[in-house]
Amino acid sequence: MIKYLDNSATTRPSAAVMDAMRLAMTDGYFNPSALYKPAVQAEKRMDDCRVLIQSKLGAKGRVIFTSSGTEADNLATLGCLSQKRTGGRILYTAGEHPAVIESCNAAVTLGFEAVGIPLLANGLVDLAALERLLTSDTLLICAMQVNNETGALQPLQAIAALRDTHCPEALLHVDGVQGFLRLPFQAERMGIDSYALSAHKVHGPKGVGALWINPRVRLQPRIYGGGQESGLRSGTQNTPGIAGLHAAIATYPARHAMRDLKLRLYEHLREAIPTLAVNGPDPYSAQAADHIINISFAPVRSETLLHALEAKEVYIGNGAACSSRLGKGSHVLRAMGLSNQRVQSAVRFSLNPFLDQQEIDEAVSEVIQSYQLLKRYNRQ
Repeated sequence: MIKYLDNSATTRPSAAVMDAMRLAMTDGYFNPSALYKPAVQAEKRMDDCRVLIQSKLGAKGRVIFTSSGTEADNLATLGCLSQKRTGGRILYTAGEHPAVIESCNAAVTLGFEAVGIPLLANGLVDLAALERLLTSDTLLICAMQVNNETGALQPLQAIAALRDTHCPEALLHVDGVQGFLRLPFQAERMGIDSYALSAHKVHGPKGVGALWINPRVRLQPRIYGGGQESGLRSGTQNTPGIAGLHAAIATYPARHAMRDLKLRLYEHLREAIPTLAVNGPDPYSAQAADHIINISFAPVRSETLLHALEAKEVYIGNGAACSSRLGKGSHVLRAMGLSNQRVQSAVRFSLNPFLDQQEIDEAVSEVIQSYQLLKRYNRQ
């Protein structure tokens, strides 16, 4: 039986999601921009999803549907900067997803300054360094909710407090792709200005995401056309995908055992392989996400271990799925100051709320066996 522990890369769509999407394609296929009743009903179903997202974020504001979390991040960053004067400063944590880092780098070509905020050795943002970087001309700060590689929970309230002290007009964007639904979140109360999410990370379909923005945010669209999504994201909406997103949110378990299972996985691995090293916050700490843990199994390289486990139908990750084939090593782990060997031997386990203890135990057993075998032949 497959043991899938790479849920930060993507998740399996749930039965409720597939049913909702099937119905949207067979019965609710109408264009939501049309004026007749079935089309108006399709639009109403989209708006129901917006309201559900707002309720999960504890905020009103606006919800804009996109094709992905990446597009949502790009719209939040480049879309807001197009409304600002050039020459201002953009700050982003050094462990951000490439969707944020590359959009900030693209802003440099438009006349802005983009600066990475250093990370501490545990993957959390260096707040003292951030405070030194905050200037009166800071326009945008990007800080993810949960790091997709290490599971580090960034101190968003502390970041917002520093922003309020030094540059209160600066916007704070949060990539919530790995945090949405896994953690309680109150966007308005926390001082967040925009928040990106993705359906396929929470058992919804690929090809749909969303961006929440608070009322003070002004965006310039990145896609032009018929003026859908309040003129901010033209193109006929992906109604089956949005139906799937709605179902994923509505059926995501309010209670789960991911933290207990993550710690069980860690404890059994540590008992059998005491030389392993955790990359990120202490797994037991409040700064560690329930569903992600990153571990180095030196001297075995991550790719070697991954392929050995693949042969046993155990699937884990070695960083961001979108950049894992580039062969450059994790920019997140390097930003934490880890050694080359530690980076090259790092793998990520990421869980979902539907896993059980037996699946974890079977996966752990295969990891231990594979590591013990590979270690004998490693020449590092």
